[in-house]
Amino acid sequence: MAGEEREGVAFSHLDDELFDGAGVTKRDLVDHLDAVSVQLLPGLADRPLSVVRVRPGSEPFMQKNLPKYAPGWLRRETTWSEASKREVAYAVVEDRRGLLWFANQRAVELHVPLVRLADPEHVDFLVMDLDPPEGSGFAAVVAAAHLVRATLAEAGLTGVVKTSGAKGLHVFVPLDRAPVWDAAAASRALAARAERADPALATTAYVKDEREGKVFLDSTRSGGATVVAAYSPRARPGLPVSFPVAWDDLDDVAPADFTVRNAAGLLDGRDPWRDLMPESQRLPDDLVAEGYEIPVARVAAMHAGKRRRRAEREAGS
Repeated sequence: MAGEEREGVAFSHLDDELFDGAGVTKRDLVDHLDAVSVQLLPGLADRPLSVVRVRPGSEPFMQKNLPKYAPGWLRRETTWSEASKREVAYAVVEDRRGLLWFANQRAVELHVPLVRLADPEHVDFLVMDLDPPEGSGFAAVVAAAHLVRATLAEAGLTGVVKTSGAKGLHVFVPLDRAPVWDAAAASRALAARAERADPALATTAYVKDEREGKVFLDSTRSGGATVVAAYSPRARPGLPVSFPVAWDDLDDVAPADFTVRNAAGLLDGRDPWRDLMPESQRLPDDLVAEGYEIPVARVAAMHAGKRRRRAEREAGS
């Protein structure tokens, strides 16, 4: 049944559990996104939005195409999706009203690419996604983040870190309009350098079975690939939030410390993602050149899989 209204957006079922096992209500989601809208919206501006939506009794699902029933005032941009191999009509959310409309749709996760619609040939960030192995504690991924930070420093770069809102961490390095492919190459080189610095801790192995209990340094977040926005919730029990952390505080936090119920209060009107972010930087030529010599992880894994299957067929015959 209908209830409250904000910015002309009418809400329904605000006091229902957001999804089975969520432990929070739809109102908790709406209140969080509303409370952090000033901090969250700059990261969504001029970027096609993909969302993860939830419903009671159903599994979370990713939505890229803006539904036909969406209001006409929502900005809609049709662009080619390389992953889907088709044109997708994305929403672009740049104001509180748009954010609230998606909250009413139970859009829990907000994912955006590193390119802007106004300049799709350049990226604003180099991103390293740190994914801990199954069964490990958060300490391993924190150690990997410090490793990446040290590797960046050796290359003359600085970055910021945020929780992914799930089990891992994201390291962002702001870039001065870096070409998409140069940034992708630099990401591969950075991951390779960090792996060489501590191969017992970190790995660049794209296939999970080959990671041997190490933290995965995912260098594939480039170009049109998306990453969850700072201050976005994640579709997990309690609705943890992707939250920026100062490097000096990283050893003392855990992903569950930041949720839709406390994140706005922890901010207290501040925007640490903006405040901690260094100035945009130029990618070192040697880092880019090294990266171009490293195969793209997904492509290398695909070819390796084909070779294994071919060998298995030949052995069987």
